[in-house]
Amino acid sequence: MPKPPINWVVALTFCAAALFIAEAAQAQNSDRALLSTFCAAASIKGSACTRARSYPNAAGRACDVTLTQERYAGRFLANSTPLLVVNYESECEAHVTDFGGVALFAKNGQAYRFVRFLPGAQGHDCIVLPRDERQDVLVCAVGHMGQGNLESAVARMEFTSKPGKGIAISPDFLLRAEDTVSAYGSNVVTCNEGPKYFDLSNLAAGPRRNSVAIDVEYADDETIRTACGEGFPKPKELFYDLAAGEALVPPGYEKKKRFTIDLLTRKIAPAD
Repeated sequence: MPKPPINWVVALTFCAAALFIAEAAQAQNSDRALLSTFCAAASIKGSACTRARSYPNAAGRACDVTLTQERYAGRFLANSTPLLVVNYESECEAHVTDFGGVALFAKNGQAYRFVRFLPGAQGHDCIVLPRDERQDVLVCAVGHMGQGNLESAVARMEFTSKPGKGIAISPDFLLRAEDTVSAYGSNVVTCNEGPKYFDLSNLAAGPRRNSVAIDVEYADDETIRTACGEGFPKPKELFYDLAAGEALVPPGYEKKKRFTIDLLTRKIAPAD
């Protein structure tokens, strides 16, 4: 096959670079429009505001806000104006709020008006699904790492609006998991309890309306019986003393499967 002319390759490279620059400029302009709703022009630097107005519990501090690319739009309140949820990072937030939160905006014509900051309300890898003809639902992966324990969950983000208190977002947990390998050197199960979930990933829309799918690493009844009976090989490094009725499921001995979660019934089942 003959090689394409050099000038053709150069032209393609130039077009790709120009498209990337145009998209980057468009994204920056979009961020600037959002930032300008709570930030003076002189305080805007790219996707960041160095001094955000109306930041909660600022106590006189100049709180910075950097918008991330995780943002989700939909009618998250029934019969309401469309909302835009934008994750942000801030040095004014602590580990307990995962160093950021949500900047919430409401559709105002072709633009958005700023509603409020919600520290700690951010989800990740979210999907927007139609709940019915009047309302959408936002489902996210949420998690927190503390002293080596990685807690993760699939959560339906519930939006509520109360007079005088504004719009709030709280997670309604549909499936929870805990991975203790970094803390203990192994995951731990309780012998007289049912399946234990360790890790969740790859959240996506499910095969049916009002459902989502997620990859799960877990210990089923068979795995727990093995762990509590003959046992799995002990990890080379273990930083945990087992209590009575506990057993180890080291990395590599967990099961892996994709599950479907029904958002209406909350039923969790293996994907078809």
